[in-house]
Amino acid sequence: GVENKKNKYGEAVAKLDKWANDSLVECLLKTNLVRKVYSEELTTPAEGRKDAPFIATLDPLDGSSNIATNNIFGIIFGLYKDDLPQPGKNLCACAVKLYGPVNTFIYSTGNGAHEFVKHYQNNIAVFYLLHENLKMPEKPEVFGIGAHPMDWDENFRKFAKDLFKVHNLKQRYCGAFVGDFSQIIHRGGFFSYPSTKSNNAGKYRLTYECNPISFLIEQAGGASYDGKNGSILNVQPKTADDNSPLYIGNKELIEELKTYLKKN
Repeated sequence: GVENKKNKYGEAVAKLDKWANDSLVECLLKTNLVRKVYSEELTTPAEGRKDAPFIATLDPLDGSSNIATNNIFGIIFGLYKDDLPQPGKNLCACAVKLYGPVNTFIYSTGNGAHEFVKHYQNNIAVFYLLHENLKMPEKPEVFGIGAHPMDWDENFRKFAKDLFKVHNLKQRYCGAFVGDFSQIIHRGGFFSYPSTKSNNAGKYRLTYECNPISFLIEQAGGASYDGKNGSILNVQPKTADDNSPLYIGNKELIEELKTYLKKN
């Protein structure tokens, strides 16, 4: 079901959104290692111990539109040492928790991306290392793009067509950023929620969504792009709630995209 109140962006809030947010914020503050938690579901950050070393960011339930159809969703998490706003390059850790056929956890502290899978032993949850120094395959296989194709920039639409025609990639789009990220980090390819004619700033939030996932992609040997200047991780946000166009994937595809977007 859905909560009666909308969030700070004017969006409907699923009851599971609120439960996930409240649970995660409570757990983070209980560690006494987090002095503030910024969340998509909080109007103002939750305050912890003033001498705690970290600032946390949360998309507590990415893909909540998938709840009703029983499709994939997850958590996007980041840690900074200094208060926000901060560019993604200043992340000291980030992670994605994915709830799919199995429960996986991908994290980085700036020394590679590492994936764990959850199993139960005697009713006790245990996370096993699945991939150490996870790397994107060199040969891209899949792609996914958000927003309506007729709302895309014309040059971007040409690039998207060539993902079919030239690169022979298969289209995959699951409606949850964490799921689309997981597809391309494991199978290679391209994912974007681009700048559009009706929404130049894109859909995803730079701090809560773009930065942690771009950090993980780059740690796995891929690339991110803000559509104008370079890596998403170099973008200096004005607020914690800023949006950004997002382009992530294999390095050669991102470099090719740049040539398309620069055409007149």
